[in-house]
Amino acid sequence: MTGLNSLEIAQSVELKPITQIAEELGVKEDELIPYGKYKAKISLKILERLPKERKAKYILVTAMNPTPFGEGKTTTSIGLTQGLAKLGKKAVVTLREPSMGPVFGIKGGGTGGGYSQVLPMEDINLHFTGDIHAVTSSHNLLAAMIDNHLFREKEPKLDVHGIVWKRVLDMNDRALRNIIVGLGGPKNGIPRETGFDITAASEIMAILALTTGYDDLEKRLGEIIIAYDKNNKAIHARDIKASGAMSVVMKDAIMPNLVQTLEGQPALIHAGPFANIAHGSSSILADKIALGLADYVVTEAGFGADLGAEKFFNIKARTSGIFPDAVVLVVSIRAIKMHGGAFKITPGQKLPEDIIAKEDIEAVTKGFENVKAHIDNLHKFGVPVVVVINKRPTDNPSELETVLKLAIEAGAEKAVIGDPFGKGGEGMIEAAKAVIEAAEMPSNPKPLYDLKLPVEEKIEIIAKEIYGADGVIYTSEAKKDIQLIKENGYNDLPICMAKTQYSLSDNPALLGRPKGFKVTVSRVRLSAGAGFIYPLLGKMLTMPGLSYTPAAENMKLENGVIKGLY
Repeated sequence: MTGLNSLEIAQSVELKPITQIAEELGVKEDELIPYGKYKAKISLKILERLPKERKAKYILVTAMNPTPFGEGKTTTSIGLTQGLAKLGKKAVVTLREPSMGPVFGIKGGGTGGGYSQVLPMEDINLHFTGDIHAVTSSHNLLAAMIDNHLFREKEPKLDVHGIVWKRVLDMNDRALRNIIVGLGGPKNGIPRETGFDITAASEIMAILALTTGYDDLEKRLGEIIIAYDKNNKAIHARDIKASGAMSVVMKDAIMPNLVQTLEGQPALIHAGPFANIAHGSSSILADKIALGLADYVVTEAGFGADLGAEKFFNIKARTSGIFPDAVVLVVSIRAIKMHGGAFKITPGQKLPEDIIAKEDIEAVTKGFENVKAHIDNLHKFGVPVVVVINKRPTDNPSELETVLKLAIEAGAEKAVIGDPFGKGGEGMIEAAKAVIEAAEMPSNPKPLYDLKLPVEEKIEIIAKEIYGADGVIYTSEAKKDIQLIKENGYNDLPICMAKTQYSLSDNPALLGRPKGFKVTVSRVRLSAGAGFIYPLLGKMLTMPGLSYTPAAENMKLENGVIKGLY
């Protein structure tokens, strides 16, 4: 590995023209809509000629409960795709689009790292092809039409206190969480309280990830609940005639984006729903296209398996009808030792590298309980599990061997060490071999619960089976929310739990594999257009704020070249 940082590595690579990437993938010229030389959209008309039955193996990448800095799911997903290509497989990676909020916040770039990246990384991390801006505009168009509908006193009449649709912005900005609009006198609208969410938390972003085509998109947009009247009856976007215009704004955004990995494999990057408030995975449309063209499709679910993978099986796969053949569980020595109590990691503060590097088999053994919980949980979905240790230079060989041994003892079908950051595809060849073998193993993929069950019972199944909770506590507000959902006919939707990513519980301080706890549901929200119910466990922020030292402080432009994006 050279001494270059991730941005310098990305900028040193000579990219293939996107037309060449498309041709190698099997996308025809009239199905490709180039956005410059190195990125393009793929027209949905390609679906008309692709086989109805998928031909590719479908690999889901998830992780243990991470540190605030993440454990490298995206880097591993990209590296695994490159590793499969080195074994002669036609492989595609499908990923979410990065939000500029986290890019300028704590995380910096969200396109992988080191020698496992998707390119052009500067474009992807910033404005890309404008999909996130389209979601922002479509969302805020609906907000503007709601306030105009209220101001004009149109039918159906809106109760100013019953409006639930906020505005969005693709930026971390805590000052916008709670605002008042309509100030300045009668000509400027009706004053009311509202607020902003980050665009990744928009229901329209979740819809983009789950839609199956243009007609379905408009139908889902029309199903969005914008308000409740005084009789608690839901009022939808279609009721104020907004969904048609909203779908017009999304005309191009619905098409998946084609780019490439650092080693020249095709990558489809599309949609970027939050893994807390939404289901946290890329689009069904991107996966369907990739599955019709490749031998292996590697996709990623956000945060730990208790969030991203659970929602992948119960929401995304249930919607698409396409379940993974195998799951990769990404772990790191750093995260395992944190869960074992060796040290604490605080967001925005420097990592304790000296303590992380110190051998501590006791902490590894204790912290592995978190990994074991995820292995157990993933097997409940009926798929083989491959544990991949995302190796870092400071990792101790004895600790790596301990984790490999513990993973097999815990029931993982395969356990390997990967080095996607330092060695790219070469560092993921053993992982690729393990995935190929696992994908051929017998499996019986399935969701965790029946949709017809009452809302409370579905919530409790997830809390007990996935989190290991003893039970669920509902606030009085949450009970009222559930009753409202049932009265409006939405009981039979899947559950999209919104909780901390740092713990199996709803308390970020409970690390490892906590026991003897209950989770508290504070509120229960409804995304009728996206097609799921999301209970709030604890206080969940849908508009993040910037840290004391945001990544933005280290970014600049030198003679037209971006610096500091990582």
